[in-house]
Amino acid sequence: MTIGLLVLSLGFAAQAQAQMKVGTIDMQKVFTAYYKTHDAEDKLKEAQKAYKDELDQRMDEYKKNLDVINKLNEEMNKPELSGASKDQKAQERDSKISETKGLEKEISDFRQTREKQIQDQLKRMRDGIVEEIMKVVNDQVKAQNYDIVFDRSGFSANNIVPVLLYSRDNYDFSDSVISKLNSNRPAATTPPSLSKNPAGSTNTPATTVRPAGDLGKKPPR
Repeated sequence: MTIGLLVLSLGFAAQAQAQMKVGTIDMQKVFTAYYKTHDAEDKLKEAQKAYKDELDQRMDEYKKNLDVINKLNEEMNKPELSGASKDQKAQERDSKISETKGLEKEISDFRQTREKQIQDQLKRMRDGIVEEIMKVVNDQVKAQNYDIVFDRSGFSANNIVPVLLYSRDNYDFSDSVISKLNSNRPAATTPPSLSKNPAGSTNTPATTVRPAGDLGKKPPR
């Protein structure tokens, strides 16, 4: 390539770069600030509390059964107890042991079922919120004719170094997305706190959102 062609090519590249419109958005901030994230966290807390209360009831019943079994064992070991009485106590104990084993399985199945239900509920809520956010983001990208948009909250594969090391503040349109998302917020709805630490992650084709608060927590055990 001649020097003239090289200079011309570099000139075209520089011109194309100068015409390229770049935008940035903090998806973590948007996700946390969206009022529906707060609503979803409240619903998730209710589901987790109902699960814990029901599990505690079953565990209390299980502990009571163990106490009955231990008490029957103590009574069977009394030297003054007749043989017939010991046999009767043994039958009662074996029956209670069988009942307790069935309760163990019931508790285990209950845990697996309810934890899966909560995880499914979490995923549906999170995916729905991300879908709504991405619709607003994509609408603004089209309206503003952005060529490239970076997620300021995204991290590289090692989860240590940010993907976007630096960008000017005036490239960011997070606040306009948040304003659009919350424009239909009911008057009684309290906006989510921006101070919550993110946990977990939700992947979309365009970006990675790190959910905040309880939307990233596992159900209690």
